[in-house]
Amino acid sequence: MPPRSRLPLPTRIPALFLALAVLVTGLSVPSFAQAQEPSYRPWSLRDLFFPRREPRYYEPPAEVPAARSKRRTKPKVRKSNEGAAITKPRSAAPAEPAAPAAVEKQDDAKVVLVIGDFLGGGLADGLDTVYAQNPKVRVIDRTKGSSGFVRDDYYDWPKEAGALLDAEKPAVVVVMLGSNDRQQMRVAGVSETPRSDNWTREYERRAEALAKVISDRKIPFVWVGVPAFKFSKMTADMLAFNDVYHAAADTAGAEFVDVWDGFVDENGAFVINGPDVEGQPVRLRSDDGINFTKAGKRKLAFYAEKPLNKILGVTETPAAGLSAPASGTATDLKNAAPVDRTAPISLNDPALDGGNELLGAQMEVKPETSDSPGGKLLVKGIASAPSPGRADDFMLPPGSTPPPTVAARRGKPVITAAP
Repeated sequence: MPPRSRLPLPTRIPALFLALAVLVTGLSVPSFAQAQEPSYRPWSLRDLFFPRREPRYYEPPAEVPAARSKRRTKPKVRKSNEGAAITKPRSAAPAEPAAPAAVEKQDDAKVVLVIGDFLGGGLADGLDTVYAQNPKVRVIDRTKGSSGFVRDDYYDWPKEAGALLDAEKPAVVVVMLGSNDRQQMRVAGVSETPRSDNWTREYERRAEALAKVISDRKIPFVWVGVPAFKFSKMTADMLAFNDVYHAAADTAGAEFVDVWDGFVDENGAFVINGPDVEGQPVRLRSDDGINFTKAGKRKLAFYAEKPLNKILGVTETPAAGLSAPASGTATDLKNAAPVDRTAPISLNDPALDGGNELLGAQMEVKPETSDSPGGKLLVKGIASAPSPGRADDFMLPPGSTPPPTVAARRGKPVITAAP
């Protein structure tokens, strides 16, 4: 009988894996009907020996990603007590309270004319907010954003200001400009470097010329200085410009408003954020370090508000919760409720040794006599006898020997007075 042939080891290994797969999974070979119906199942050891007849890719249902995307954007829904679905809106950032609508201005309202560059335009916006509820004051903005004293070929303020004043007939003028003047200026046909001697002299002349145009028309005006900026060189130039504006305003008899401290920190450095007019921390300047935010414009107008009110004769509105004092007539004062006053404290104690009358009691004041303890003290200078054992009782007890004097203790003769 020929020996039984044995399969080589490499041939028997797949068979062992096959038997192991059948025992572990307990699955049978899929039928043709099952193969016709593609279904998704995870990969198993069975796939190593029995490749799937269905396609080897799986496409999830189309509604799965859609459902996920809806879950990210769909607002939350909760059930009410009645079972109806109620959509819960997403929480949004709190909106700023709307500013009260401006009141209609009167026909004879006083005009505040604002002239200058783009910073003056921001000041005009802030002043418009200040006087929005005052029907007797109207703010007119006649600023030119790119203007200044240097480029008189673009806009010549000393030359054009007269026509504006004659047309608007303002009650007061507000001037703010200078942020565009850090450039060369043509003086007698020569381009002068900013802040050189010739440049500075011509710049001062033009600033004084604008102030003279306004003062010659007998119109009061307020010159608002420029603030600090983000760039240190520009800030240094603005400080020099403010000196020129201050001198021009003083020459014309106007008031110069310095706003510098409102937009720097305690060290004098430029700040983007700072306190607003109510002391709350807000953003005052834009990212470029030049323009103003809405809160910054309002703070800019805050500095000009007080001198303008003084010129316009506007009475400041009392703060919330405070009322103006009422002017009462003589009849009102007569019919007023009686005032409950406390009687003055009486220090009258006839005995001066602890009487039985309470201080403040209504008692009859009697004149002091020479026989009373008070009279003896006030008239004759004789004090009352001290009570025994009291702190002011310096009398020796009866029968006690007085202590020797200092001289007797030192062995010196003692001279005593005759009794």
